Amino acid sequence: MDPFCAVILAGGTAARLDGADKASIEHGGRTMLEYALDAVMDAAEVVVVGEPVPTVRPVTFTRESPRYGGPVAALLTGRDALLRRTPALAVLAVDMPRVTPYTFRRLLEAARGCDGAFLTDPGGRRQLAGVLDVERLDAVRPDHEGQHGMALHRLLSGLDLAEIAPEADEARDIDTWADLRDL
Repeated sequence: MDPFCAVILAGGTAARLDGADKASIEHGGRTMLEYALDAVMDAAEVVVVGEPVPTVRPVTFTRESPRYGGPVAALLTGRDALLRRTPALAVLAVDMPRVTPYTFRRLLEAARGCDGAFLTDPGGRRQLAGVLDVERLDAVRPDHEGQHGMALHRLLSGLDLAEIAPEADEARDIDTWADLRDL
């Protein structure tokens, strides 16, 4: 398996969850952040973009700049906080507790010969679980002011990305309290 670092996006406003901290929400006795950290357990280094909380594994916490600037600002802030340099960078939204290390192994394999790979939902819509070639990400990176509020699909639009269909319910995310209840 190719070496990779990971950025976990955990700093959003969670408006549909009444502003709750998604990383700290529990399901089955574990927090969403614990599930996310397990999913990237093969990473050489992990940066969590969000509020610092105790973890059982060493991670670096940072906050996106600008604050609540959206997934592009968070991804690039997390990328900048990495101390190690690897050819690939995994990105994962903290609210996807069914993503596993196996998911990332499949994504890394699918990314060979491409600029990256992302998980889709059953309808084919790209999810916030993927891997990117770091050099290609850096090549399409906007200036600091251009990151605020930028849609991730816009940042990635010029990249050759493989897409992989989910197995079972690994593409499920938690956007509402009903999503958590139904998990």
